[in-house]
Amino acid sequence: MALKFARPVHPGEFLREEYLLPLGMSAGTLATKLNLPRTRIERIAKEEIGITPDTALRLARYFNTTPEFWMNFQQSYELETEALKLAPELEKIEPMEAAA
Repeated sequence: MALKFARPVHPGEFLREEYLLPLGMSAGTLATKLNLPRTRIERIAKEEIGITPDTALRLARYFNTTPEFWMNFQQSYELETEALKLAPELEKIEPMEAAA
């Protein structure tokens, strides 16, 4: 069962609140450990950009999770965000009726 929040949660918020802050780790330190540019992790943590497969693989390796965890988080965020934006437009679409 997927968790549902009152609002879409960006994976950068999750990274920041559940990993970086509790560990007392800066985005720059994590970036160094992942062999990434500091700005990539900083921008993810600031919710400016999403998580790419490259970053998901690195986060999974470092935090002993799975790349699917990070990619699913990103995909869910994008779908929820887009669904909210498109809600009025989607309501206008009549679903196809099932064949008898």
